[in-house]
Amino acid sequence: MFRPRRRLASACVGTVTAGILATGAALAAPEEEARAGSDIAMGAFLDSGTAGVTRIPHLSNWLGGKEIRVGHTYLPGDVWPAIEGNVNFLASWAAWRQGRDDRMFVLNVPMQARNEGRVPDYQVAQLIRAGAEGQYDHHFRRLAERLVSLGVPDTVIVLGWEMNGTTYTHRCGPDPENWKAYWKRVVNTMRDVPGQRFKFDFAPSRGTDNIAWTRCYPGDDVVDIIGMDSYDQAPGRTFDEQATQPYGLQAQVDFAKAHGKPISYPEWGLFRHGDNPEYVRRMLKWIEQHKPIYHTITDYCPHGVWQCKANPESSKVFREALTPEAAVEPTPVVPTPPVVPTPPTVPTPQIPTPQIPTPQIPRPQIPTPQVPTPDLPTPTPTPMPEPPVDPGPEVPVPPVEPLPDPEPSLHPTPEPTPDPTPTPLPQPDLPQPNLPKPTAPPQPPSPPNPPQPPTNSNQWCMPLNFGEWLSKLVGHKAVCFTFDWGKGTGFWPF
Repeated sequence: MFRPRRRLASACVGTVTAGILATGAALAAPEEEARAGSDIAMGAFLDSGTAGVTRIPHLSNWLGGKEIRVGHTYLPGDVWPAIEGNVNFLASWAAWRQGRDDRMFVLNVPMQARNEGRVPDYQVAQLIRAGAEGQYDHHFRRLAERLVSLGVPDTVIVLGWEMNGTTYTHRCGPDPENWKAYWKRVVNTMRDVPGQRFKFDFAPSRGTDNIAWTRCYPGDDVVDIIGMDSYDQAPGRTFDEQATQPYGLQAQVDFAKAHGKPISYPEWGLFRHGDNPEYVRRMLKWIEQHKPIYHTITDYCPHGVWQCKANPESSKVFREALTPEAAVEPTPVVPTPPVVPTPPTVPTPQIPTPQIPTPQIPRPQIPTPQVPTPDLPTPTPTPMPEPPVDPGPEVPVPPVEPLPDPEPSLHPTPEPTPDPTPTPLPQPDLPQPNLPKPTAPPQPPSPPNPPQPPTNSNQWCMPLNFGEWLSKLVGHKAVCFTFDWGKGTGFWPF
């Protein structure tokens, strides 16, 4: 990417006035409104390589569908093979150009290697003299053959641009006469290649800069377009000053008219004065009024309005000026159709919905596993023997406490709620102690409830409690004692 480098030069007001009076040129009146969205071929320098090609449709979309007809790039000026066109991106630009017949491919071509190498003037003079003698003709012949082979024989070649400045090695100032001879050799060499239809654009920078650009003009026979690179910078603070300065915009228009050549603006944009919407507005009006064959804005910072976000006001002016106006077509008047009576409503027949039975899928019966209940031995209650009766004096015997259960539970269980069908729980097999079992005489079956002795009897019975579970097995039992409560004993209370 080539950043333009500018050099300020003093302006001679007397020369400006004399030039304007001599040519009778008129400046573009700022009041004359003209929309820039005309058929003038417009483009923007977006990038030298393939990225510049791919960004063109995005710029078009940003401008509301504005057709970008100019593709503009630069050949590197570091070595001669690059100036010969041996760069990969050149094929991409050629393919874009071939996409439409009305497109224009603009290619800036350096005239010397080490073109931005800050070569001193005495060496530049030697290089110019060598070019005028034909030592570099073969490089430009190869470039012409390369462009023809790529299918772009009508390329607009901006040769040795801004030759009136001090930036580039191909500058004119050190030897203007040999520089013009060198230009002639380059143009004639490229025109000798079969199939070419090149147009050569002579494009100085606006103003005098290092040398008046008219002193470098090589002649009408080797120039097809008279261009100018014009940025918003000195000399000239306002657009009017930039137009009227010596060798400014108006001088370019007049010179091109005098030589019968169309004009162009290969580079223009913002620079020294920041975001300047007035400059953009006036430059677009100038372009619309003087009808250059093409113009391309340099669209990177600080010059641009699309890729550079530092100039929002100028960007707005540029976009509004170049966005095509959408044609508004009148809405046709359609007569209202006559009212058609609505036919009577026909009842919709009810179609019964068939009932499709739901298939019954048999479910497999999974048997419930049966857990075996362990057989627990039934505990046998041991009847207690009756205590012997002492024939001695009768002494009141304290009540005998009931014996504990033969097999006490390891964990006391609260009284459960009676369940008609209790589910037996498995009990762990506990070791049973081997206790001697006394032999008892057979007892007749006991009634459910033991007999109750009569009131005031000398027999005292105490019921035995074996627990609810064991009592259900053996029934309710009682131990009875007989006491002699006779009247002769001394214990009869009545």
